[in-house]
Amino acid sequence: MSDTWWKHAVVYQIYPRSFADTDGDGIGNLAGVTSRVPYLKQLGVDAVWLSPFYPSALADGGYDVDDHRDVDPRLGTLGAFDAMVRALHDAGIKVVVDIVPNHSSDRHEWFRAALAAGRGSRERERYIFRDGLGPNGELPPSDWESCFGGGAWEPVGDGQWYFHFFAKEQPDLNWDDAEVREDFLDTLRFWSDRGVDGFRVDVAHGLAKDLSEPLAPWSEVGMEPRTDGSHPLWDRDAVHEIYASWRRVFDAYDPPRFAVAEAFAHPSRRARYASPDGLGQAFNFEMQEAGWRSADFARAIDSGLAQAAESGSTTTWLLGCHDTARVATRYGLPEHPKLTAIEAAKEWLLTDGSAPALDRALGERRARAAALVTWALPGSTYIYQGEELGLHEVGDLPEEVLQDPVATRSGGREKGRDGCRVPLPWTADGPSFGFGPGPARPPQPDWFGAYAVSVQERDEHSTLNLYRTALRLRSTLDAGPGFAWVDTGSADVLHFRRAGGWHCVTNFGADPVRLPEGELLLASSPVEPDGRLPGDATAWVRALD
Repeated sequence: MSDTWWKHAVVYQIYPRSFADTDGDGIGNLAGVTSRVPYLKQLGVDAVWLSPFYPSALADGGYDVDDHRDVDPRLGTLGAFDAMVRALHDAGIKVVVDIVPNHSSDRHEWFRAALAAGRGSRERERYIFRDGLGPNGELPPSDWESCFGGGAWEPVGDGQWYFHFFAKEQPDLNWDDAEVREDFLDTLRFWSDRGVDGFRVDVAHGLAKDLSEPLAPWSEVGMEPRTDGSHPLWDRDAVHEIYASWRRVFDAYDPPRFAVAEAFAHPSRRARYASPDGLGQAFNFEMQEAGWRSADFARAIDSGLAQAAESGSTTTWLLGCHDTARVATRYGLPEHPKLTAIEAAKEWLLTDGSAPALDRALGERRARAAALVTWALPGSTYIYQGEELGLHEVGDLPEEVLQDPVATRSGGREKGRDGCRVPLPWTADGPSFGFGPGPARPPQPDWFGAYAVSVQERDEHSTLNLYRTALRLRSTLDAGPGFAWVDTGSADVLHFRRAGGWHCVTNFGADPVRLPEGELLLASSPVEPDGRLPGDATAWVRALD
């Protein structure tokens, strides 16, 4: 595999706490990942991306990190991490780990020292502390809001407040501080020295901030990305100076390490994160946000390819992740006249998945079709664990098992993201459907058994076997940059041609459509007897051009 393997890779996202459990405590662990390496190899992925496995109080699913250079004891040890990396590498699978540079947890030794040292101390310079307003500092420094709901400032009892754009347990680090910058370079080296091949950078757009006073009111700041880099909290030009220093660390290794940015920036500014002197790649979330419409997919594809050309890299294609409702559920809900599919799924969750009615079969059919689209495109693709099983969102989790801070901080406006983080089903029976020797946390619904790996392996038409076949075929097809749209004359049909003479055709409508003449390589649903592609399906064809 070349040094630029990541430009065309299939990357499988593992949420370690819900992937596989070996000790029966109901929480997945690193040994569980190691135990499933044969499954990952058979699936045909090139790399795994591990969501945080660091010591954490789980105030935000592990993204509240106590120590960026250790393993949560509930998930294993550094030795278990090393064993996992060896097993994955022996299977030809690269390892990408989540790194969380925007904030630490409030249990991090630095933050504890900052609280103990008091106002004006060196220790507080590593974070963003400000004096409160009012005679005794009893009011927050500004009316800024957290993206999880509520205020973004938390008092510490001495007239000062600290800034947290996420949960209060996640104080933002001060990236103007030289010690913070140097410490994260050490973190990059620590994991690279242990064999990590790359990094997924959480909140990559948020490190550089402008908190010069007076702080503007939130009505002027807001959440929307800007096109000129003027937002005080994210996507400022200065962030790229930080990533240039990271690139020097990456390039000191042979082969060089790579990184992919989670950068919620305006599309016109996302390419800089993927530049050769920056992180190398940036997530393109537009496909994930697209509705089940040909025009939505076409716009996402055009945008992604344009950004790839601008950055000199490749783009990424993903349909879901640990932050959004399951793909099959989003595509199985009725189209909402005013909401995106992601927003409509959030509304559905507020009814505990009872309204509107979910068409499971339709959602699964569309999810299969969409997957074939993403794998046919130039660039790399990211698969969230469970997508290969066609899993749906668990919409009826009871309130007492919810863990996501979004559920509590939003004041009831959202139920949160726990429904896509329920532990995977590996077998049709057992206390946790093969996830581990004991019950799973959060609990799995009874219907999970029908989606288990063991069940799908016996069904040649299952989603799992479609994934295995498609990824195996993808590895043999021309992966070059060649791409061209083919005009179909229909608003319901998406058709493009790749280098090597193979075509990808998706029918978003209800009526079957004629496929190009040639060899049918694969279809997400059975084609009609006369060779036409049914609705809500994708086919790969080696055409007779």
